[in-house]
Amino acid sequence: SSTNSKAKILAKKDLDKVIIIADKQTSGKGRFKRKWVSSIGGLYMTILLKEKDLSRVKYLTFIASIAVAKTIRKFKLNAKVKWPNDVLIDDKKICGILTETISGKKNYALIGIGLNVNQKKFNKEISNKATSLKTETNKNYDISNILESIIKEFNNLYQHYNKKNYNRIIGIWKRYSHTLGKKIKAETLSGTYVGKAVGVYKDCSLLLKLENGKVKKIIEGDIFTV
Repeated sequence: SSTNSKAKILAKKDLDKVIIIADKQTSGKGRFKRKWVSSIGGLYMTILLKEKDLSRVKYLTFIASIAVAKTIRKFKLNAKVKWPNDVLIDDKKICGILTETISGKKNYALIGIGLNVNQKKFNKEISNKATSLKTETNKNYDISNILESIIKEFNNLYQHYNKKNYNRIIGIWKRYSHTLGKKIKAETLSGTYVGKAVGVYKDCSLLLKLENGKVKKIIEGDIFTV
């Protein structure tokens, strides 16, 4: 159904540091239970990790998005990260990250990654805002090589996470950011806010400078460039 769903099953078996990979998913999903189209040609994966402190898993989302962006840039494409969990090429989405948690006697973080690789066509709902590596370059790619690169980049960044060097993670994310410096509309549960994205707080929240001069911390929500 989805690699995150499979990861939840494996977590019950007390497994750790497992990567689940699928050629396609029948029930792929993104944030807020949105459907994620998961056809043949994409890379769908979940990294399952034991985690004592679930309050810090937002950094894992940042790490995953940077790892994907770094991998894509190896193909001479200017991939950027959009807060909080997307990777874009020229304003079009090529990858989404879904981080979930399991709490109990043992806690787990599940970092789901969906990357459009060899797809050429998208359904009408997303065709104007989605892209793939093949769409951008008109080439086919070896998905196993891309997987290997993402894992390598993730592991490199995960060392900072283990050392609790969170400022380093945020600093790297900023270098790849598509969001910072732009006028943004943020739709949140508490309301809609418009302002300039001026920074990222230490807990990975987005900082918006509103028109009244106040800085609003956006913890969760959807953002759009305006």
